[in-house]
Amino acid sequence: MQIPVLLERVKGNGYRARISEPLALKVRGATREEALAKLREKIQSRLGRDAEVVGLEFPEPHPWRKFAGMFKDDPDFREVLEIIAENRRQMDEDPSVP
Repeated sequence: MQIPVLLERVKGNGYRARISEPLALKVRGATREEALAKLREKIQSRLGRDAEVVGLEFPEPHPWRKFAGMFKDDPDFREVLEIIAENRRQMDEDPSVP
C-alpha cells in the first residue's frame, strides 16, 4: 500500500512529515529519514489496532450512456432505422460485399 506523504523541511527544525485523512498524522525529525521513520512507526501503530486503510472502486458509467434513448420520441428515427435495416439486407444479398 502506498500512502502519499508531505515531507517538508522546517527552517531550523529539521523535517516534518505528514499525511491527511483518514489517518491525519504529523511528526518531526532532525533528518528526512528520521521524520519518515517516525511517521511509518505511527502509521503501523495506528493500523495495528484492528484498523486498515482500504480503497473502494466504483465503475465509471459508460461514456455513451448519456446518449441512450435520446431518439426514443423522435418521429423520424423509426424511418432511419428502417433505412439502415434495408441497407443491411441489400449488403447481405450482394455477393460482391465482403
